[in-house]
Amino acid sequence: MMRELAERPEDVPMVFAERFNTGDVNAVAEVYESGAVFVTETGLPVTGRELHAANERFLGLGLPITVRPRNVHATGDIALLIVDWVIEGTDPDGRPVRVEGTATDVARRGRDGRWRYVVDNPFGVEAGGGPES
Repeated sequence: MMRELAERPEDVPMVFAERFNTGDVNAVAEVYESGAVFVTETGLPVTGRELHAANERFLGLGLPITVRPRNVHATGDIALLIVDWVIEGTDPDGRPVRVEGTATDVARRGRDGRWRYVVDNPFGVEAGGGPES
């Protein structure tokens, strides 16, 4: 059974990882607010279909993600999350793959009491290193 959306801001990365590791793009999409922003590895902010396409590129690696929240700072219904993450394994051709970063993310508690990403910046202040580079 898939984990419900987060009831606490510190759980958002774990919910994301669990859903990511199912490979289900629709399950991953539910972790984002409508209108959320994803910052690509080149620093370009995208929303909507482009946000989901950016996540699909990572899902397309076919490898699991591991997350380690470093800091969570919340006030009211807004939270800043600093999260170390890594996607690592062997691709279908037998080559080792390692993509990693430190995300600077913003989550918001919705009217349903669940927390979702509003801004997902997987590479924080760094650019490059993702599946598009």
